[in-house]
Amino acid sequence: MKNTSVRNLTISALLIGLGILIPMVMPKIVIGPASFTLASHVPVFIAMFFSPLVAIAVVLGTTFGFFISTTPIIALRAFSHLIFAVIGAKYLEKHPELVLKNGKFTLANGRFQVFNFVIGIIHAAIEMLVVSAFYFMGNMPETFYSQGYLYTIFLLMGIGGLIHSLIDFNIAYFVAGALYKQFHLPIFNKAMKQKKLKKVII
Repeated sequence: MKNTSVRNLTISALLIGLGILIPMVMPKIVIGPASFTLASHVPVFIAMFFSPLVAIAVVLGTTFGFFISTTPIIALRAFSHLIFAVIGAKYLEKHPELVLKNGKFTLANGRFQVFNFVIGIIHAAIEMLVVSAFYFMGNMPETFYSQGYLYTIFLLMGIGGLIHSLIDFNIAYFVAGALYKQFHLPIFNKAMKQKKLKKVII
């Protein structure tokens, strides 16, 4: 139990560090006035393959990092990830079989992609609410207002955020699948155990 706690703390710390570092070094897709950093959500998504507690720790850690290094709106958007991270991690904990298709890890996994889409909608909707609050308080750059709410918030932050979430979760899934055989990932382990149990029953 103690070893597991230490391992989870270590993993959380590594993912928090990556969560803060990635937005600084990864390429950005800029569609004025918004920008989308490739893989910026990957550490949080990977944390979901460990446990809800690890996911919570990574969200809170990255949020704190952004509070001391970026603007309040970015930090609050990071904090809003707590909602989809907890929901997603708890669902994966109960349904680890989602990460497998015919006993294999593949991006062509329809059930996982449906899950990815649902998480993406929650993710984008919550971030839209955060940005909308700043928008209506008049605390956004002038470029956001010149294009109007429908374009800047709904289209860019909503639809753009959904697409960004879908891509990042697929990256996280690919990385987790590649690391699984050399690295302990609880959700992947549970999925493999369920697969072996079904074979024994059959």
